[in-house]
Amino acid sequence: MKTNTYENRLLLVLFLCFGFVFFDRLALSFLFPFIAKDLGLNNSHLGILSSILALMWALSGMTLGHVADKKESKKFILVISVITFTLCSALSGMVTTFISLLIFRAFMGVAEGPVLPISQSLLAAASTPKRRGLNMGLVNACAPGLIGTVLAPPVLIWIATEYGWRSAFYATVIPGLLISVLIMLLVKNQHTHESMATSHQPHLGGMENIKALIKKRNILLCILISCFYISWFITLITFTPTFLMQGRGFTPEVMGEIMGSLGFAWMIWGFVIPAASDHFGRKPMMILFTLIATACPMVILYADADVMFPMVFLTYTGLGCFTLFMATIPAETVSPSQVATALGLIMGIGELFGGFVTPIVAGFLADIYGLEIAIWIASGGSLIALMLSIFLSETAPVKQRKHSNSEREGLSVSP
Repeated sequence: MKTNTYENRLLLVLFLCFGFVFFDRLALSFLFPFIAKDLGLNNSHLGILSSILALMWALSGMTLGHVADKKESKKFILVISVITFTLCSALSGMVTTFISLLIFRAFMGVAEGPVLPISQSLLAAASTPKRRGLNMGLVNACAPGLIGTVLAPPVLIWIATEYGWRSAFYATVIPGLLISVLIMLLVKNQHTHESMATSHQPHLGGMENIKALIKKRNILLCILISCFYISWFITLITFTPTFLMQGRGFTPEVMGEIMGSLGFAWMIWGFVIPAASDHFGRKPMMILFTLIATACPMVILYADADVMFPMVFLTYTGLGCFTLFMATIPAETVSPSQVATALGLIMGIGELFGGFVTPIVAGFLADIYGLEIAIWIASGGSLIALMLSIFLSETAPVKQRKHSNSEREGLSVSP
C-alpha cells in the first residue's frame, strides 16, 4: 500500500511539473500573433525562437540527463530546473527586441532539458510493471496535453487580449514556484524497483555509455523516430496558430478553440495509447497510432472549421506515441542505471533535428512559399517515423510473458 501511495503521489507531482514545462514552452506559439505586432517579427523569427529553445533543450537534456544518472539524488536538479525555466518565462515578458527574447528562450531551453529524462527515470523506477506504460504516458503526454494545450491557449489568449501579452508571461511565476515546492516536499531522493532490474550492466563513462546504448537496435530506432516525430510535433505546434489566423482566416478565439482541441486529443490519446500498450504491446500501438497521426496535418490544411475540432481530435494521436519511443520502450530496453542517459539521448538528438533544424527550415520556406509548406513538412516527418516503427522490438512485459509461456508450452509437448 505504501508503494502504491508513493507511486500515485510521485505521478501527480511529475504530472504537474512536466505539464507546466509545456505551458511555458508553448506560450510563445500561442502569443506570437500578439508579440509579432509589437516587435515586428515574421515567420522566420518564430522558427528561430522555437529552434533555439529546442537546441538548448537538446544539449541540456543529453548532458544533465547523463549527470543525473550518476547522482544519488535527482531531486535537486529537478527543483533548480523548474525554478529557472519559470523565471526565464516570466522574463520573456520584459523583452523589447528579438535578440533579448531569443536569449531568454535559450536559457529556458537549458533549464527545461533535464526535466523529462529525470522525471521519467524516477517514474520508471517507482512504477509497478502493470502500470509503467500508463504512468509514463500520463506524465509524457497527458500532462503537457492538458496543461500545455488545453488550458494554456484560452488562459494565455484571454490574458493577452485583456491585459497584454507581457502579462501572460508574468502569470507563469506563481504555478512554477508552487510546483518546485511540491517537488521538494513530496519527491524522494532515491528510487529503486526490482522490476526494473532486468539487466546488470556495468556503469560506463560518458562516450562509452552512449556508444553502448546506440548499439542497441531499439535505442537507435527510437533516436531516429524521435528526430522525425519531433519534426511532426514542433512544426505543427509552432506554425499552426499563425497558419489558422493568417492562412485560414480564423479569429483568435477560433484558433484558440482548435489549439485546445489539439491539447484535448493530446491529453486523451496520451492516456489511452500507453495504457493500451501495457496490454497489447508497445510496437502494435506505435504503428497503428502513428499511421493515424499522419492524417492530422491534412486536417489542418483542408478541413472546414465546423468539422476541424472532431477531426483534429481523431487524428492527433502522435503525442501518445511519444511516451512509447521516448520513455517506455527505452526504459524497458536498458538497465536502470542508464535510463536517464538513454532518455536524454533520444530526446536530445530528436530535439536537435526535429526541434532545432526543422523549424528554422520550415520558417524560411514559409516566408517564401507560404505557411502551408510547414504543415506539409510535419506530414513527412510522421510518415518516416511510421516506417521506422516497423523495425522496433517488443518490450512490453505482458507480451514478453506470453511469448515465454508459449515457448514453455511448446517445449512441454515436444517429444
